[in-house]
Amino acid sequence: MTTPASRKFSKAEPPPSESKSFTAYPAPGESATSRAPYMRNREVLAGHNGTFEFKGPYPDYVNYKFMRQFTAMFGIGLVPLAYVACHQLNMSRRACVLAACFVLLDNALCVMSRFILLDESLLFFTAATLCSVAGLQNARHQAFSRTWWRWLLLTGASLGLVASCKWVGFLTIALVGLYTIGELFTMYIECVAVRTVARHFMARVLCLIAIPFLIYAACFKMHFMVLNRSGSGDARMPPAFQASLKGSPLGKQPFTVMYDSQLTLRSMHAGSGILHSHAHRFPEGSGQQQITCYGHKDSNNEWIIARPRGVGFNNTADPPVPVRHGDVVNLMHQQTKAVLHAHRAFAAPVTAGAYEVTAYGRLGWKDRNNDWRVEIVREQSRIVNSELHAITTQFNLRHVPTGCLLSAEAVRLPSWGFGQTEVTCSRQNASGAATSLWVVEKHVNSRLPKTDMRKLVKRSFVEDFVELNLAMARSNNALVPDRDKHNHLESDAWSWPFLVYPMRLLGSWKEGDIKYYEVGNPLLWWSSALCCLLFPLQLLFHFARKQRGVPAQWAPGEELHYWNGAKLLWGGWALHYLPFFLFGRVLYLHHYLPSLYFALLLLAFEIDYFCRHVLRGRLQNVVFALWAVGALAVFCWFAPLTFGYSGAIEELKYRKWLPTWNIYEDRHVM
Repeated sequence: MTTPASRKFSKAEPPPSESKSFTAYPAPGESATSRAPYMRNREVLAGHNGTFEFKGPYPDYVNYKFMRQFTAMFGIGLVPLAYVACHQLNMSRRACVLAACFVLLDNALCVMSRFILLDESLLFFTAATLCSVAGLQNARHQAFSRTWWRWLLLTGASLGLVASCKWVGFLTIALVGLYTIGELFTMYIECVAVRTVARHFMARVLCLIAIPFLIYAACFKMHFMVLNRSGSGDARMPPAFQASLKGSPLGKQPFTVMYDSQLTLRSMHAGSGILHSHAHRFPEGSGQQQITCYGHKDSNNEWIIARPRGVGFNNTADPPVPVRHGDVVNLMHQQTKAVLHAHRAFAAPVTAGAYEVTAYGRLGWKDRNNDWRVEIVREQSRIVNSELHAITTQFNLRHVPTGCLLSAEAVRLPSWGFGQTEVTCSRQNASGAATSLWVVEKHVNSRLPKTDMRKLVKRSFVEDFVELNLAMARSNNALVPDRDKHNHLESDAWSWPFLVYPMRLLGSWKEGDIKYYEVGNPLLWWSSALCCLLFPLQLLFHFARKQRGVPAQWAPGEELHYWNGAKLLWGGWALHYLPFFLFGRVLYLHHYLPSLYFALLLLAFEIDYFCRHVLRGRLQNVVFALWAVGALAVFCWFAPLTFGYSGAIEELKYRKWLPTWNIYEDRHVM
């Protein structure tokens, strides 16, 4: 009953979420945050009609309160799941209640359930997976019974859903995978019949691999059905996919490319972007105008395709002439009027062994270094001829004087190139390589009729599924740390268990503005961190005692229950925490929350173990009560920052428990 009260939403409007336009963010989780992975249309649930771009205050027709209630329900569900999971791990009832209280009374878990974010659904399905695998472990002696199948199916479903929220959920899959390998290996060394082991193996392949994958794919299918309109997020996807979206500017355009048309050219190499130029020059080499690839739509992506010098053509009187395979063309940058250019004299600034590509000169100049030959490699539409087509034709641009190919390999330029992708002229002549393949993404010519590209472009779900996952990976890898705001928003993994750098969740910290602070319950964070760090020593201690033959003080079956529970809880903490030391992407405090969930349960687990083996009688109840009361007192102390505080922050005295906490002042610019 206390859980809904702690997770209820305040009257403050939440931060903006996403609109109905397509996004390349992890699709199922984004759909979940938008309240509709389980319904056909988000509008039915939240009243959003797709016109609001989620910038500025929420309009009346967007029911953001329902969105926040929906997110809070995931936070509410964490508490009973903690109790059930501990019960399945054979903990005492007092310990189960204490573990649920720890989850209930952590300020960080509570405050995150008050925002329209993906993290609460991720935490919920992580907890559901732990609960299910604990139930499966409890039913291991009832293999292939209804109870066993129920827990196995629930584990598989939870895995599919946790992976569909955020890719951090794959760490949960790793936990279950290692547990499953351990179970099968135990059967093997215990000489279980091969046929029985094979049945167990096939059951796990079905429930723990096939079912999670189907759920993951189904969430993407729903994502494509719901977010079916063009928006800023679709620029990361191939042109053929963009053309299939409703309202896409690529959906209707001239099909056959003609001379003197305006074009945007996209590299087929994933993550490279659109051919781009701007008035800035290379600081070294030729010093000519920069040519790059840029991942976003921009007027500097526009080019005019023209015949080379000496070829007369009246673009208003003569009939349009199509660009064909083998034609030699010039490409003029629409904004600066400079022409796409390459030369032997200068090497590419970053990629070794390639020539520099620049924008230089004007149309009509007698400079052969401006000449490029169109070489069609493949055609994806039903209309196969020697003509260049928008979206469906993949082609090379071969530099006529040098024979090298215009290429983009997703190599980033230094700061003088604004971190954009380097474009080179490659001498490797790999005509079929994605780095040297280009496609006309957008074709503009007022003299030509527009064609419905959706009738010519055929996309399969498998293609879109793969492309979107690749786009998600590229987006995730692009989230590199910004040290200019380090410790204000970002933090390193080593600092999380010790709560060194809590995070301000809203930018404004002025009096009158509602302030939320992501600070955990220090009593629970520090004690659970100590518990997790000391557990390997405890394991070593028990192993040494066993090797020396010291009698163990375990009740029958108690030792097995203990180690089965400990390996899941400590393993869950380690697998959800330690990999972040290897990640190169930007990190935030809330990335620790799945690990924290396991740590809190392990803390209750160890308190239960201590009371059973060290204390007797009422002293056990006293210890449990002291932990619960202590957690409640600290939670209430920091509650104003959890539920939102609108007064002057200086009025909240004694909340800064570490000198690194930025409750009152921040060394970094807000």
